[in-house]
Amino acid sequence: MDDIKVILGDDHEIVREGIKAILESKARDIKIIGEASNGEEVLKLANNRAPDVYLLDISMPLMSGIETTRRLLKKFPKSKIIIFSVHEESSFVEKALKSGAKGYLLKESMTEEVIRGIREVCMNRIYLSPKVAKFVVQGYLGKKSPAESHEATRQQLSEREIGVLQHIANGLSNKEIAQKLGIALNTAHVHRSNIMSKLDIHRQAGLIRYALKEGITHL
Repeated sequence: MDDIKVILGDDHEIVREGIKAILESKARDIKIIGEASNGEEVLKLANNRAPDVYLLDISMPLMSGIETTRRLLKKFPKSKIIIFSVHEESSFVEKALKSGAKGYLLKESMTEEVIRGIREVCMNRIYLSPKVAKFVVQGYLGKKSPAESHEATRQQLSEREIGVLQHIANGLSNKEIAQKLGIALNTAHVHRSNIMSKLDIHRQAGLIRYALKEGITHL
């Protein structure tokens, strides 16, 4: 069997080094062919390489693992993606699966679990850490997801508004957002107003909580 080629996306170098060490010592059939510290770097790597599996941190800067997953699948529909996260809440798991990810691994996972997850997803199967799999079972049993009520509203945001929301959640003012994105100050103000109106959230703290829950940003 050919080696399983993996692109690894995580903003913490120590995490990337740890995963590489695990794979090199325990799974000779799995090779890291590219590393990225943020979502934009993952997309650039995807243009030049053909991995079998992506292993992406949910909370990367510039673009979350979930948003990166959406964009990868839009451009490369056959991509097989695992979200790697410290979050075990059902809202994060469901959001990852709805974005198109085929796996969800907790960062506390044992070595064997990480290796098994990569191999399973490579074979086009779904793999979830046992600790979070129960949330999927609850969903099948009809228990409504906490993320469900936000899904329709989340889809109303444009790509630009998602970017502005990420900067808002990171504490940037309208002026700083305008400078960061190269837009007029008034345009940044309009984007902020539109986001608040669409989400029906009218306080900074509420926007931060929403962005964290939706995997749009991290703290």
